[in-house]
Amino acid sequence: MSGSESSAGPSAPIDVELPFETLSWVGGLDGHVTMLEQTFLPLREEQLLVRTVPEMVDAIYRLAVRGAPAIGVAAGFGMVLGIAGSDRDVLEVARETKKTLDASRPTAVNLMWATAKVLSKLESLAGSSSQEELRAAAFAEAMAIYEGDRQTCRTMGLLGAELIQDGATLLTHCNAGALATAGIGTALAPIYTAHAQGKRVHVFSDETRPLLQGARITTWELMRAGIDVTLITDSMAARVMSEGKIDAVFVGSDRITRNGDVCNKIGTFGVALAAKHHGIPFHVVAPLSTVDPYLDSGKLIPIEERPASEITEGFGNRTAPMDAKVYAPAFDVTPAELVTSIITEAGIIESPSMTGIEAALDRGGVQWRKG
Repeated sequence: MSGSESSAGPSAPIDVELPFETLSWVGGLDGHVTMLEQTFLPLREEQLLVRTVPEMVDAIYRLAVRGAPAIGVAAGFGMVLGIAGSDRDVLEVARETKKTLDASRPTAVNLMWATAKVLSKLESLAGSSSQEELRAAAFAEAMAIYEGDRQTCRTMGLLGAELIQDGATLLTHCNAGALATAGIGTALAPIYTAHAQGKRVHVFSDETRPLLQGARITTWELMRAGIDVTLITDSMAARVMSEGKIDAVFVGSDRITRNGDVCNKIGTFGVALAAKHHGIPFHVVAPLSTVDPYLDSGKLIPIEERPASEITEGFGNRTAPMDAKVYAPAFDVTPAELVTSIITEAGIIESPSMTGIEAALDRGGVQWRKG
């Protein structure tokens, strides 16, 4: 049914244990953030300590932490770092910190959602709370975002696992796993959950040019989790589909508009087109915080452009002529008509449309209607 929403609840909870953690807060209000430095993967595992707002901006911009939900959690923590590290008026500092963090990566709506959530909490308490109480409230809100993301991942994993049959072979693009969230991931959450349920699952991972998140990160974390994974180049995806090797595609998203258009890492649109041609289900797994209800279509999404050097000198090796012209959008938009379903914590939106998206937002308790 076009635009319909499946409200059936997931099956019984199941614990998914992973041998790594993406990011967390250490200590109390005067503490700091620790995160797995993802730019070093897969060659070495190293923890990055973040104690200031500029350090958090740097970590977000250069992709030490990446993936829309994880960026949102990091931004919430960044708001606390800005407030706790200043003796100025909390509300004034919070507003300045939000602007600084929001500018670090303009496409991922979770970032702005998280900073707005912390700021809104402070504004609601400003007239009746002391400066220390406001600082404590910001910390509590950031921790709620962190814990909420972990629970959301579990719920989406259970819902999405119901779409995965025993023995299925799946394809994913970029990284929307545990390393893109504070929990077990978005697109990979159903895969981790299906695996924990005892289903046999095989995954083809696109390398995801130009920064190779699929090769460096998705393949790394699936291997660490004991899941059978095969790495392919982006240009091989359609070939693998034509050979009948793919049962379904699971991807994440950095922003979803109200009509169901999906913005994700560059190359996702091509994967969706190939999946449509071969009659393969194309599933998007994303929390409601990724939905931007104030944009009617994907044409309105600001697309971040990355430095030319990421293409011409990827990982320090020049692979293009000097002074070559470069166009480097970091994301593309997959039209809703190519999406089989969007799996959210509020249910599965089948054949996504404006009606289905709005119903999911209402079901999830998201306050989005103006006026």
